[in-house]
Amino acid sequence: MFVSGTVQGVYYRATTRDTARDRGVDGWVKNLADGRVEAVFEGADADVESMIEWCHEGSPAADVDDVEVTYEDPRGLEGFEIRYE
Repeated sequence: MFVSGTVQGVYYRATTRDTARDRGVDGWVKNLADGRVEAVFEGADADVESMIEWCHEGSPAADVDDVEVTYEDPRGLEGFEIRYE
């Protein structure tokens, strides 16, 4: 998924990581050069959907304009991390 708005420099990635771990969702999150945040979630359907819903608000300091979701087959990710690529 891709999240746009004021989502960098507002603890969006860290809060996403913490929320995903609390909900038992695996995957990763990273900043993109164009100002968006990209995230991948894997887990039970209800848990993944709850993360997608959560991303519309994000961290308290974030101002989310749009969330673009694409569904793919699971890759077998384990744990949840912030990526720095």
